[in-house]
Amino acid sequence: MAKEGVEKAEETEQMIEKETNKEPAEGGDGSHRLGDAQEMRAVVLAGFGGLNKLRLSRKAMPEPQDGELKIRVKACGLNFIDLMVRQGNIDNPPKTPLVPGFECSGIVEALGDSVKGYEIGDRVMAFVNYNAWAEVVCTPVEFVYKIPDDMSFPEAAAFPMNFVTAYTMLFEIANLREGMSVLVHSAGGGVGQAVAQLCSTVPNVTIFGTASTFKHEAIKDSVTHLFDRNADYVQEVKRISAEGVDIVLDCLCGENTGKGLSLLKPLGTYILYGSSNMVTGETKSFFSFAKSWWQVEKVNPIKLYEENKVIAGFSLLNLLFKQGRSGLIRGVVEKLIGLYNQKKIKPVVDSLWALEEVKEAMQRIHDRGNIGKLILDVEKTPTPLMANDSTETSEAGEEEEDHEGDSENKERMPFIQ
Repeated sequence: MAKEGVEKAEETEQMIEKETNKEPAEGGDGSHRLGDAQEMRAVVLAGFGGLNKLRLSRKAMPEPQDGELKIRVKACGLNFIDLMVRQGNIDNPPKTPLVPGFECSGIVEALGDSVKGYEIGDRVMAFVNYNAWAEVVCTPVEFVYKIPDDMSFPEAAAFPMNFVTAYTMLFEIANLREGMSVLVHSAGGGVGQAVAQLCSTVPNVTIFGTASTFKHEAIKDSVTHLFDRNADYVQEVKRISAEGVDIVLDCLCGENTGKGLSLLKPLGTYILYGSSNMVTGETKSFFSFAKSWWQVEKVNPIKLYEENKVIAGFSLLNLLFKQGRSGLIRGVVEKLIGLYNQKKIKPVVDSLWALEEVKEAMQRIHDRGNIGKLILDVEKTPTPLMANDSTETSEAGEEEEDHEGDSENKERMPFIQ
């Protein structure tokens, strides 16, 4: 049985009426009720495909099971993997309908049995195995971390995926040390900016980065050498450093795998942590998948042995939810919070979006328009233009399909920090 707090986290979102001419019943804390269960708003993916598959719906509010915490969500992180999930462009995709999202921040509202170390009202950030894009989530205590008093909820939602990924690759896998060099793709994104900040905590680290040209002015101070994402960065890197680099962090895959390996110095490490080159259009493309797979250089272990090179892969979600390494990740989070408290790192938040604006937020990340992290702010009121298009439905509700390439959608902008 969950131990409910005397004081609930204040409800700040105004619920949309589900049935015409009918006032929904309310609980003592103001929550709407669906039958005997309290309701919450959540972003629901009705099926794999384009942006039209996303719905803002009402669902029954979850209650914590043994070993879980119930969190009143304030902010959620939006990552490129969420876009790939929407398309069904991942191995063994889950069944739909589902609530997307893998990280959030908020306030502890209830504790399941056997939970220790947390209290009602604690400010936390958490990993969630899906279901993060909702007003309330329940997740096992091993995936929850207290946040510093001066860390905002948007910052906390931008913290787990990006900084844990960057730290683990740099220090746990590649063993970053003084005087080394790093090449990171998508240097203006959430992970790219986390990599840049963490590299700055080690003396004399040279950072090579690729990013869209329009991002260069904003990130030029965090990256030593910047190249356009479409340029021949291999030649540019070798012009500056003939031997190449010590670490390559690749979230693109495809032809960049071979390029990255060719740039490694002896004893260098190449780490693949994404495959965004497989995403071209709004929906899953077999052609893009096949092209990316075909372009990946076939790795010869004998060649790695002869050239003294290391190739590795990293999936934070698999490490957490499939391989049971939550203890390792907790240690990483503690080190990162220490660096945050020392003012050495700080999440870069690109923009804040209401739940109703999730389609526009996803379009921005698809267009690679973000510098830092996109955040779904549960307490944000949507802009009038977006609110007119936002429809709350049941999970089975259908809407007219959006037209891919709608220029009006691309002009809509949220609050930019």
